Amino acid sequence: MNYEQLGLLGIFIAGAIPWFEAIAVIPSGIIFGLDPILTVIAAVLGNGLTIFLFAYAGSQIRQWLLRRREAKGKVGESKRFAKAQAAFDKYGIYGMAVLGPIIIGTQFAAAISVAAGVKPFKAASLVTAGMILWSVLIAWVLVTIGVDQFLEIQNSN
Repeated sequence: MNYEQLGLLGIFIAGAIPWFEAIAVIPSGIIFGLDPILTVIAAVLGNGLTIFLFAYAGSQIRQWLLRRREAKGKVGESKRFAKAQAAFDKYGIYGMAVLGPIIIGTQFAAAISVAAGVKPFKAASLVTAGMILWSVLIAWVLVTIGVDQFLEIQNSN
């Protein structure tokens, strides 16, 4: 396995980890010199896999999280879940699909949508589509402005 293949495997795995997200690992891959198109594909595949898993396991995940919180002596939903539920109530499934990747994360956007009554395939498909749009946009911006310019902007903030 060569450097690029290992890098793309890392991007795939990192994209599949909740909280890392495809949109967060794409800049890393591009900055490290990986092919932007292959980087987007690897990140989207890794993230998309877990989006579908979370969507189909949405209600079970919610129950597990509640039991875990109760075992720790905490009552009710976490602040993160309450924030996610409020976002769903305000924006609906289409808003979650577009805003989920940047507000609460794709996996949780899918799981919250299912917990709120959206069918798992619809929730996963729409959130994945939103994640793909963000991923392509982020990669396009990085390639367009150049990695050096991007790093300069990051260092000045």
